[in-house]
Amino acid sequence: MAGGMNLGGGRSHKKGKRKKARRLGVHMDMTPLVDVAFLLLTFFMLTTTFSLPQVMEINLPPSESKSEVTESTLLLLRVVADGRVFWNLGTENPRSIPWNELRGFLRERGQANPNLITLVKVDRKSPYENSVRIIDELYMAQITRFSLAPLLDQDKKILGIVEEG
Repeated sequence: MAGGMNLGGGRSHKKGKRKKARRLGVHMDMTPLVDVAFLLLTFFMLTTTFSLPQVMEINLPPSESKSEVTESTLLLLRVVADGRVFWNLGTENPRSIPWNELRGFLRERGQANPNLITLVKVDRKSPYENSVRIIDELYMAQITRFSLAPLLDQDKKILGIVEEG
């Protein structure tokens, strides 16, 4: 009886034909990887310092304020496209001043006249660094009353600058 019985569940195994073993899918647990990624992200966020933008505080006067500006209290600074600086008080003829002498000159003028108002006219073709540099010089010379304006064609005529093209 035992010789004719198949104990393999109704299947007969023939010699030479083997059934391929079924491959199981590989499962990888991603939880530790995600944990490490968030740990590193949190670490770098808490330990790095963010660079704050450098800003300059500008106080604008109220629109209703009227102030009298006399020729003796108005210092006019003109920055032309090539970086040269010219200055004059009131209606005097403009004179050139080198950048390295500007701070001392401004400090001296500011101390001589505490009511000094400075008008800075910068040529639109002048590099941006010149505008920042002259404002820095004004702050370092402790001149806080100043206005910015574009350099007009009539200013260029006064300075004797001829436009090309």
